[in-house]
Amino acid sequence: MRPDELSRIRISHDLEHNITTIQSIAHSSADLLVDRFTAGGVRCALLCCEGMVSTSVITELILEPVTSLPDIGTPGALLRYIQDRLLLSLDRPEVTELDSLFRLMNSGFAVLLIDGLEKAPAFGVQGYPTRGIQEPSGEANIMGAHEGFAESLHLNMSLVRRRLKSPELVMEIITKGDISRTDLCLCYLQDRVPPELLAHIRRSLGKMKLEAVLSTGYVRPFLEGKGFRIFDSAGTTERPDVLSSKLIEGRVAVLIDGVPYAVVVPRLFCESFQTLDDYAFKPYYVTLIRWIKYAAFLITVLLPAVYTAVVVYHPELLNSTLLMLLVEAEKQAPLSILTETAGVLLMYEVIREAGIRLPKPVGGAVSIVSGLIIGDAAVQSGLVSTPLLTMTALAVISGFVVPELNPQVTVLRFAFLIAGSTLGLFGIGLLACAVLINICATEDFGFPYTAPISPFRLSGMQDTAVRAGFRKMQERDFTVEEYLEK
Repeated sequence: MRPDELSRIRISHDLEHNITTIQSIAHSSADLLVDRFTAGGVRCALLCCEGMVSTSVITELILEPVTSLPDIGTPGALLRYIQDRLLLSLDRPEVTELDSLFRLMNSGFAVLLIDGLEKAPAFGVQGYPTRGIQEPSGEANIMGAHEGFAESLHLNMSLVRRRLKSPELVMEIITKGDISRTDLCLCYLQDRVPPELLAHIRRSLGKMKLEAVLSTGYVRPFLEGKGFRIFDSAGTTERPDVLSSKLIEGRVAVLIDGVPYAVVVPRLFCESFQTLDDYAFKPYYVTLIRWIKYAAFLITVLLPAVYTAVVVYHPELLNSTLLMLLVEAEKQAPLSILTETAGVLLMYEVIREAGIRLPKPVGGAVSIVSGLIIGDAAVQSGLVSTPLLTMTALAVISGFVVPELNPQVTVLRFAFLIAGSTLGLFGIGLLACAVLINICATEDFGFPYTAPISPFRLSGMQDTAVRAGFRKMQERDFTVEEYLEK
């Protein structure tokens, strides 16, 4: 039964009728627990889902206090007594329709049905198993915190609240997914977030009509603009400290129950080259590292294509010594430059994917052994030349510097390789212009993806082209509203 249909079914004053209806809708599911008892002379029933609640908490804080009540008389008096004199739970919503009843039960609440009342109090007694706080696996750092988000929504909310104790931090819970009924938490600082951004995000999430929300990939398309975009304008992070820094800048985050990642809107292209450790070291060192990352991004995308284009179409760009080395190496290879390069890159993607999907104890070993054996065998057999394998390996290793852009880098690397092998450097330049146009045209709710580079903001260069010291950065109260297109 769909949620809109359940919302039209209200709780009846007949206790047995309510229990029968609930069991019928739940198809007598084995994990639906119904405990009938008498409290204060009134027939009651406590409903919950097995495995979602703490049985000890229910026994000590709900069943024992309620069943030991004296004879009160009427159902209304019993409910008022429970609400006014018994502190059974801090989280005590009331439900009047079955949609809210099932949503709360499936979230770890116990619902108390009272014979003669058309509403039921619910008590937060969650006790389902969750993964504890662990170090983030994809956003490693040296001097920052080592806490990462977990799958529990309320645990993730507490991790953010610990770092931002301001009353301006607002967290809104909304439910999405007709079947999954997943809780989403909208996080923002009331005094920092642009009102237009918050209104746009609420409207976008309101248009999301999905049966289930199981990962960030279900939500991100609704937080990004329409049309073809190479890069994502909505980012993700698994670090609460990184998310807190984004909220301070006026961004909005979406936490998803069951997902250890937060979606951040808007995202800027320059942030892919920034890490939390950038703010723990000296500015001159961080500036050098950032420019190395910029260079590594260009190398990983363009190096295989430029190598192919120069060897095939523009050998005059090489000095005589290097040209003779390449000619001698490629003379032994039976395949064309394009076939060799594409084959090596494809084999790397296969090995990488195998290393990711295999169990961890064998995944790393398979990747290392496969790379060594296949690479050495390919060179020894003459299928691949040594210079080409070196260039490809350098390009692949450079891609590890910007792991957030790995999906885009993988596709662009092949696209530039095809352009360079067919039209030479002219083809690479033509495709580069198309990519730049697409990046510059990308915006999210009025925020340019390429800000502060385009449109250019000199003040934004303090944390983009270089990393200024905190003494200088504290002089201005930065929010992303400065980048909002008017």
